[in-house]
Amino acid sequence: MATNRYTLMASTAVLLFSPGLAAATSIFGSLGNFDAVNDTGSVAHGFEIDLEGIHASDVTDTFGGAGRGFPTTVERYGSPTITDYSNGSVFGVRIVYLADLSGAQAGWVGTPSGVYSTPGESCWTGGGSGYGPSTPCDHFGVGLAANPSSTSYSWLVESAPGSSSLVNAASNVLAPTWTVTPQAPAPGNPAPPPVVVAQIVAPPPDYNAPEPQFGTAIWVKVFTTEVEGQVGLYQLVGDNNLVQQAEQNTEIEWQLLQTDPGNPAAGVLENGGGGGVGANAQSILRRYEFYSYTGEYNPVDHEALPSVSDSSPGPGELGTFIGAQNAALNFAAPAGGGGGGGGGAVPEPAAWGLMLIGLTAVGAVLRARRRGVPATA
Repeated sequence: MATNRYTLMASTAVLLFSPGLAAATSIFGSLGNFDAVNDTGSVAHGFEIDLEGIHASDVTDTFGGAGRGFPTTVERYGSPTITDYSNGSVFGVRIVYLADLSGAQAGWVGTPSGVYSTPGESCWTGGGSGYGPSTPCDHFGVGLAANPSSTSYSWLVESAPGSSSLVNAASNVLAPTWTVTPQAPAPGNPAPPPVVVAQIVAPPPDYNAPEPQFGTAIWVKVFTTEVEGQVGLYQLVGDNNLVQQAEQNTEIEWQLLQTDPGNPAAGVLENGGGGGVGANAQSILRRYEFYSYTGEYNPVDHEALPSVSDSSPGPGELGTFIGAQNAALNFAAPAGGGGGGGGGAVPEPAAWGLMLIGLTAVGAVLRARRRGVPATA
């Protein structure tokens, strides 16, 4: 059975403001916290978050960052560095969690490669799962005050055994993006809540392959909840009641995502575009769990061939846990006009009234590319 690809329903992952409605749709924060399993086959000595199209001044919070409520010892790499970069017209910021490679190799901190079977923000010292030197995963997180044009995650692994030169190895934990669309009020009535859409995009194909190839196929499960209050970065961990509340509401049981080299819009999953959020909601929280696909592939173009369907893993087709992304968008002003949400003191950026885009995702109606498959709300 051929794999379905899901196409965009929102125009682009950009925050849309109408001058007359801006006050009703100001965004007060977007945050993302995630576990990532090192399945690269090599020991990693760091992790990199690349955010194109924004600046270091747009970064408002990081997991394990200094002065963010948790000590820098919450995971093995401590506080990350935040650095601007530019290459001609391309610019962005890199957030890098990195071991100290200045001493002997035996003293280097590293994340071993392996399998981890406990999905749920357990890859840090407060995760309650015995996290330590042999745990093959780590937890990272960031909050932003601008919308990056693209986001990528990668492990930093040795270029050769024993080398202090590190190279990027892609992580298949996906970074979601939010789109917020204001709704026009009826005459004499207050503006209704905006439509908030989250979007994730499947891993890219191998562009260096001699023939066009489909990308890596992964299974995704999505949970969601609306919150009548603000959410802070450090509330996006597994033992928090808001995350547990989201896990009681499965938005998508399973979906297989895979990019198609012949269809640039393929491999996109959206949630939340079916209508406005609840009248009392001030934020939306979504949790994405990612698992490897271990079913058959077409040997010619690498297209996944699930035995049952793209929304129901068959026997032997649901592989190991890759990682999980907890994402929250704060789109309404908190009571009293303050920021945050109980997740530790977070400085208020100059662009606070625009948008805090975290490492998140998009939400609402799914549209199957292949004819004959109904859309799923």
